[in-house]
Amino acid sequence: MYGSELVGAFARSGTHYCDLSGEPHWIRKMMDAHEAEAAETGARIVHACGMDSIPSDVGVYYLQQRAEQLHGKPCSRVKMRVTELRGGFSGGTAASLLHGTEAGREDPSIMRAMTEPYYLAPAGQRRGPDGPDSMRSMGVNYDEDLRAWTKPFFMGPMNTKIVRRTNALLGYPYGEDFRYDEASVVADGLSGRIRATAEAIGYVAFLASVAIPPTRWLLKKYVLPGSGEGPDRETRESGRWKVVLIGTMEDGTTVRVLVGGEGDPATDSTSRMLVESALCLAQDAERIPVGGGSWTPAAAMGDLLLDRLTSYAGMSFELEPPSADAAYS
Repeated sequence: MYGSELVGAFARSGTHYCDLSGEPHWIRKMMDAHEAEAAETGARIVHACGMDSIPSDVGVYYLQQRAEQLHGKPCSRVKMRVTELRGGFSGGTAASLLHGTEAGREDPSIMRAMTEPYYLAPAGQRRGPDGPDSMRSMGVNYDEDLRAWTKPFFMGPMNTKIVRRTNALLGYPYGEDFRYDEASVVADGLSGRIRATAEAIGYVAFLASVAIPPTRWLLKKYVLPGSGEGPDRETRESGRWKVVLIGTMEDGTTVRVLVGGEGDPATDSTSRMLVESALCLAQDAERIPVGGGSWTPAAAMGDLLLDRLTSYAGMSFELEPPSADAAYS
């Protein structure tokens, strides 16, 4: 409730705004309610400025820039694979998960929205080659490029929607046939397949438990951190994350980019991303190429945000040499 009122106040006053929301249904609601007014007042409303979904959004933006520089065209398909995610679980993340599940029980359209790949794309542009996203997928696949088994990445259904919206907002620089997906790398071999399957089933079972009132109550009381709680200082400071993005062109040419960050992903690293997004909107306002409206991080701030993330947020974006063939397991 408070977040919705806040976005409305920013849109009415012409004040720039950013958040780290990872709830597509709420973002869509805010866009529908305030995008036109923000365009009139000049307020830049930028959602998903944390782990949801800067590594994905700015990572693809960076990869496509490198593809253009190296080969004169963008990659028609990009996949993001999480190779490391070390950290804790915050009360805010738990609250968002619980809220989304409870809201979905009251309004089935919210859960259906999670499966629509172009749900956050502008009106009239909610189409493309990607199939449905699913929070409850148990799909386990072998990635030939990384020589490892993969499982669904729990933030994928959100991140992919942001990346697709960026492509549409920028006029399809990645191409109208652009495809994008995410997954988490587990390990190679039979043991990797067994582990990936077990972890995928475990996550779906967890989501099912959250959806059932008695087990949700038990999870809230005994398992999940409460509001304002989170990982301890040692966990926050020792945390880190890494992803690899692999872009492929129609002729089979590939471009690989490594993106990483220091600090617990859900608290420390995501806070740095949000702070730099806010500072970019405030201090670089005159240099941002877009006007008011509802934007994604890459579509609104692009290179300006990329520079800030690498300079001050402990993040790295690196082009991997074409000859690299190490397994990420």
